[in-house]
Order: sequence, then structure tokens, then C-alpha cells
Amino acid sequence: MRKLKNIELNRISVDEFKAVKKTPIIVVLDNIRSLNNIGAVFRTSDAFLIKKIYLCGISATPPNKEIHKTALGATESVIWEYAESTLSVVQKLKAANIQVLAIEQAENSTKLDTFFPEKEVTYAIVMGNEVKGVQQEVVDASNLCIEIPQLGTKHSLNISVTTGIVLWDLFQKMKQL
Repeated sequence: MRKLKNIELNRISVDEFKAVKKTPIIVVLDNIRSLNNIGAVFRTSDAFLIKKIYLCGISATPPNKEIHKTALGATESVIWEYAESTLSVVQKLKAANIQVLAIEQAENSTKLDTFFPEKEVTYAIVMGNEVKGVQQEVVDASNLCIEIPQLGTKHSLNISVTTGIVLWDLFQKMKQL
């Protein structure tokens, strides 16, 4: 088995990325403080053809050297927008008939492995701050709360890891619709 070289991966260009049909998922970053996490979310969003990223509150925005270090150019391909208030973004998305999923550990949350997206529905996933998680007012405004089942001693996963797991899971399920 031979490891492939980058030129053998047949990746699409930024212009082709912008023109291709996107996965009907929007990522909302709720006060993410780590620029490396933000960059990793951009890179993962590029990998799964995510529609858009909202950077909210204290979340830094491109262009930024620290974001670029992990995004590796994905800030050029993935559409993004800054908003001061995560809650106002959630309300705007819901008004546009987008189903908002807060990714958080909460009472009566739905486990990710038991959640199945519906055909022809666009979803927004809200990813919370590294320490405080998704703001309670945002959880309250969301259509549903999704939780990744965990079996170990720790209470959470890193936001970039969580985003990767959730996007991969939804991407795979949506391909089957």
C-alpha cells in the first residue's frame, strides 16, 4: 500500500467548491475562543461541503494567521459571516425554516446515533464555547439538542473534534436520503 501524494487526491479548486452543491448544513460557532478550533472547523467544513459558517460573539474571524494555520485555506472556500449575537443568528435561521440543533449535553437531549435528518431539510448545528458550552438562551431557542454519547470519565470533547464527529455523522446520513 502506497500513501498518495497531494496531487493524486484530485481535490476541487476553490472556484469549483463555490459552484458545487453544498451539504445542507450550517455551522454556528457560539463564542469560540481558540483560533485553532475555528481553523479546524473551517477545514472540516470544507471537507464535507458545508453551506456556511457563522462566527458569533468572541469568535475571531479571518483573515487571521492563527486561524489560517489550521484552516489551511478553507477560509477562502467556505462561506462565512460574523454576527455579534448567536441568539439572533439562531432566530434568523429558524425564521428561514432551518432546523437548529444545539450540540450540548442537556436534559432530554437526543443522542447523535439516534438522530436521523429529514430529506430536503437544512440543519444548523450550534457549537459552544470551550468552557461554558452553548449558551442556555441559545439551547432554549434551538429546535433540538443533540448529544454525542460518551462512555469515559471526561465530560466533553474538544469543539473541533465534536464538530468533526457531528458533521461526519450527518453527512453520512444525508447521503443516504
